[in-house]
Amino acid sequence: MNLDLLFDNLTNPALLFFILGIIAVYLKSDLEIPTNSSKFISLYLLFSIGFKGGQELSHEGFTSEVLLSMFFGMAIAILIPVYTFFILKKRLGVFDAGAIAAAYGSVSAVTFVTAVSYLESMQMAMHGHMVAIMALMESPAIIAGLILISISNKTSDERIKKRNALKHSLTNGSVLLIMGSLLIGFMASDKQAEGIRPFTDDIFKGFLAIFLLDMGIVSGRKLNSLLSKGWFPFAFAILIPLINGSIVGFLSHVVTEDVSSRFIFAVLAASASYIAVPAAMKITVPKANPGLYLPMALAVTFPINITIGMPIYYQIVTNF
Repeated sequence: MNLDLLFDNLTNPALLFFILGIIAVYLKSDLEIPTNSSKFISLYLLFSIGFKGGQELSHEGFTSEVLLSMFFGMAIAILIPVYTFFILKKRLGVFDAGAIAAAYGSVSAVTFVTAVSYLESMQMAMHGHMVAIMALMESPAIIAGLILISISNKTSDERIKKRNALKHSLTNGSVLLIMGSLLIGFMASDKQAEGIRPFTDDIFKGFLAIFLLDMGIVSGRKLNSLLSKGWFPFAFAILIPLINGSIVGFLSHVVTEDVSSRFIFAVLAASASYIAVPAAMKITVPKANPGLYLPMALAVTFPINITIGMPIYYQIVTNF
């Protein structure tokens, strides 16, 4: 790995704000981002990425490569829950294994946003269709996790809850906003988009830094609860994302030779959902322990990806 690249990533202001949030928790500081402000910033980030992606997509058009990439993304979202479920089931039981598998098969919108910022720091632009792929990868993993739980634990209650999960995964606010913004960006002309470009472009990194500060505070609060569960969940949350991202980063050359798209594929495969999946599992699988799957995704996998993961994936897609 290029050490200069790693150092640049570790000194990125957005990442340093994330670390500041963790430090604030351990210093027992009263530093806190108001809930409404945090929610607004997360909505803004999704809107901005979706709209810019739609603009990019309007200039690309739908090609065989785009369609193949969409199928590739959805395949990743199904395969990762399947193989991780069987790794997890022996140690953590059916319900926790299904919830964690769904989280790691699904994607993190915030990790995706950070990856876009990382590409920009490399003077590279993300292709618009990758926004659509990110959104498409959200639901299949949730459905796969629930099917795996249902196969291993057949009860009428679980079958009823599966219908609720399907509806929730398709109408999830994050998915709806980013897909809606993508469509609006696709429909808008260059002249129309120019009017809101200062909002979608100029202030993006500042809002990202504040949001990661909030994520650092939330992660710091949840880290102790994860450590109390023993070494296995912690090790899983570190190793599996790095393995997934590296393998997908290498295999992605089958569907595209574009470095930026391959990098995004690797990041999506490595990321874990800590918004959509926990919300769905809370409704549909209440027996799953949120004290496991939530801090694993947010307090461990997220910082691993934005510190050492992204430089690794970037090196793989640029060298292989």
